[in-house]
Amino acid sequence: MDKYKKVKNILLFILVANLAVTVMKIVVGSLTNSSSVLADGFHSLSDSASNIVGIVGISIAAKPKDKTHPYGHTKFEMLSSLFIGIMMAFIALKIIVEAILQIKNPETLNMTTVSFIILIITLIINIIVAKYEYSVGKKNNSYILISDSLHTRSDVYVSIGVLITLVCIKLGFPVIVDKLVSFVVGIFILHGAYEIFKSTIKILVDSAVIDENTIREVVVEFSEIKYIKNIRSRGCESDIYIDMDIMVEPDMTVEKSHELSHNIENTMREKINKNIQVATHIEPFHK
Repeated sequence: MDKYKKVKNILLFILVANLAVTVMKIVVGSLTNSSSVLADGFHSLSDSASNIVGIVGISIAAKPKDKTHPYGHTKFEMLSSLFIGIMMAFIALKIIVEAILQIKNPETLNMTTVSFIILIITLIINIIVAKYEYSVGKKNNSYILISDSLHTRSDVYVSIGVLITLVCIKLGFPVIVDKLVSFVVGIFILHGAYEIFKSTIKILVDSAVIDENTIREVVVEFSEIKYIKNIRSRGCESDIYIDMDIMVEPDMTVEKSHELSHNIENTMREKINKNIQVATHIEPFHK
């Protein structure tokens, strides 16, 4: 539970940072009539929204096992990520449609030195936030932090593209370039949503999380086991479930079988992942 509390505190801190970045970008975008900067601001707003969804998801995921959720509430973290992806997809489509409609009637931009400085400051904040969030996410096996950091990282690339575009316009390129970049910003966000959908759905539909051969290589080390079948795995890196059928000599005692099951689980935790839980179905082996 300490892990979830730490993740929640980090998301609260990052929420404040993202809200500050969002306000600065939207203000600059409105003052300069830049749709690409506004699009970048809405992307940052989706970062803030994802933080809020993440906080709610983590709060539920932290709940202990109960009668209706015997495997715990960890999948609520994945559901939160899926909701973040839906929000991102909605914002992306909105930006793309508006960019297409505005290409015919581009507005003049009023970019100032102060506006550039503000955008650069927000870019630096996003870089720091993305690196910190990803590092802590990896250290704590937090799916929501890693996913959210990738979302913020896409914001970094988008901001860089917006800055380059505004410089180009300042140098005399046509204003329509701003609308084209706004369109590209929408595509970036849409791709980020796709990445979230791909990873979260994989976990929610119980796709294999560990290659069957990797599991088999560990299990065959036990001489008591004569045959292995029906190897299955599901979950995520921080919460893995494995079940399999193993065949042993018919005269093996219940006590020895129990000991073997525990040894298999402990070995897998040492060699594959410390968050593994193994359920073994023991059957008698007949030649």
